[in-house]
Amino acid sequence: MTPTLAGATGLDAQLTFARRMDRIDGLAHYRARFLGTDADPETANPRSYLDGNSLGRPLRASAERIADFLQQDWGTRLIRGWDEQWMELPLQIGDDLGRACLGAAAGQVFVGDSTTVLLYKLARAAVDSRPNRTEIVLDSDNFPTDRYILEGIARERGLTLRWIDSDPEGGVTAEQVRQVVGSQTSLVLLSHVAYRSGYLADMRAITAIAHEHDALVLWDLSHSVGSVPVQLDLCDVDLAVGCSYKYLSGGPGAPAFGYVKSDLQDVLTQPIQGWMGTQDIFEMGPGYRPATGIRRFMSGTPAVLGMLAMQDTIAMLDEATIESVRAKSVALTEFAITLVDEWLAPMGVTVASPREQTHRGGHVTINHPLMRQVTKILWDNDVIPDFRAPNGLRLGLAPLSTSFVETYDGVAAVRDVLRGILLGQSGLSQ
Repeated sequence: MTPTLAGATGLDAQLTFARRMDRIDGLAHYRARFLGTDADPETANPRSYLDGNSLGRPLRASAERIADFLQQDWGTRLIRGWDEQWMELPLQIGDDLGRACLGAAAGQVFVGDSTTVLLYKLARAAVDSRPNRTEIVLDSDNFPTDRYILEGIARERGLTLRWIDSDPEGGVTAEQVRQVVGSQTSLVLLSHVAYRSGYLADMRAITAIAHEHDALVLWDLSHSVGSVPVQLDLCDVDLAVGCSYKYLSGGPGAPAFGYVKSDLQDVLTQPIQGWMGTQDIFEMGPGYRPATGIRRFMSGTPAVLGMLAMQDTIAMLDEATIESVRAKSVALTEFAITLVDEWLAPMGVTVASPREQTHRGGHVTINHPLMRQVTKILWDNDVIPDFRAPNGLRLGLAPLSTSFVETYDGVAAVRDVLRGILLGQSGLSQ
């Protein structure tokens, strides 16, 4: 589905191309499953949503599932629901997610806690398993919570942070990792897809380099799960964490997921010992006895309500296949970059994401000194990208809910607003 505009010129040709791509898109029918994606522009809300990499649209099925849960599962079964289904939900969803999106065999993925808490738990468990090592490797442009968590762990354990100076318009390469990993490395923490640039790291090569020095690797999958194929088992990954409210449409604040390689589960020590991670949850014993397997990495009571919506998205991704989702993601981002080059580059906008599709995840960042102001005007006019300081506007194109025409409309709106600002005007024509 890789788009090509050869022989097409002008604004109308771009729109014609977008409409043609939507007609031949084998995933187009999934768009109607999301709330707010009505074909009628009078009822569509918002006009153009280009922030699916930050918060995914909700599914209609999820709205029904949540309402039914309140009326039936919670409303009538009450506390019996824990014994009947809720207690195992974090592990059941974990297995489903592992199969559909992560390339992970059963028994290695669980849902629970926030991304920040899970990063702490797995990173702390990793460094504690290498007590004679003194260094943690991370990069300067990773998402703030990843960096902050490791700064805190380094203080707690008296460790040294080894920083990779990553390019904000690119990401961490295997060669950069090779230059800093050594005999004192306990853990390497990186994002699979960079939150700012969308750079797609070479998971397999980087993991192998770390393993040459017997270091563990923890991957943050927040911007890749549900958009980019991930092969945790094939890449011999040790640990991974990711959020569920972006491409998985779990909803605001939905719990994150964690992955622990099977042969590490009874080796690593859980740093936040809660009752859900014990051998016998209802024994209420005097001391903590960790469960075997992936359950030992759970801590507190599962956020059952927060786990409901992601189930529908995971099932849909399993049905559509992550490979097909990736193919459309590549086509959408290629199209967006083409529009940026034609319409926005003459006004000084630059593409701050990899142009090579094999190095690019599911979003594209474009830079201009006026993007903060542009984003505010767009939001006021019901066109929703997001802004990342200092000058970046991100186009987050969720493949199952975003159409080519919606992408066209969104980039056209960016063009019109930026042009208006440069001409001393403001607002967006309706």
